Amino acid sequence: MVHTSTAHEVLTVVFQVGGLDQRRPQLNVLLWERAREPQSGRWSLPGGLLRTDEDVTASARRQLAEKVDLREIAHLEQLAVFSDPGRVPGVRTIASTFLGLVPSPAVPELPSDTHWHPVDDLPPMAFDHGPMVEHARSRLVAKMSYTNIGFGLAPTEFILSTLRDIYSVVLGYQVDATNLQRVLVRRGVITRTGTTARSGRSGGRPAARYRFTDSELRVTDEFAALRPPG
Repeated sequence: MVHTSTAHEVLTVVFQVGGLDQRRPQLNVLLWERAREPQSGRWSLPGGLLRTDEDVTASARRQLAEKVDLREIAHLEQLAVFSDPGRVPGVRTIASTFLGLVPSPAVPELPSDTHWHPVDDLPPMAFDHGPMVEHARSRLVAKMSYTNIGFGLAPTEFILSTLRDIYSVVLGYQVDATNLQRVLVRRGVITRTGTTARSGRSGGRPAARYRFTDSELRVTDEFAALRPPG
């Protein structure tokens, strides 16, 4: 099939760690349900066509605000280009994908057709949006090792057990809180706030609160790799 024209769309994979307050953390992705053909009833990433008067980053932010009313993104970065000629029916459409992160415990007000879904249990996905989610997840996992990107998922202030849960659910294996603290403090990624959290029902020593030193992405150790124990 010969394509005489090409369109360009911008799609964003938005992640948030949910369930931290219930000690059942899971990595969620933001999806909206298609109401029209093609592939009505399947779930899509938020986004749409690039306008002639905007760059791709501006397009990603605009469409998150317009289509799913999501305006508070802690981190947004361009990831990849999906250009298979048959990825969508009709006019050939190239897609630029972005990674977006929403911190916990933010609760954005979403339209009725838009929901958070567990990344490990995706609903039927439209077109090639499933592989886009997996690609974004793999990039997030990699960057958890050698950058400070965790700031985009964590609360403004947190105790180490909360940070451990965030890293564990993103990386896919249980992380030791003490080792995580040692690594991140040595790299200057997290800093003590000087305050403590309330003691739990069982009492005990109040846990120290931490914060991320920076709220912009930076490489902390380009050769680092967080690996499962054993």
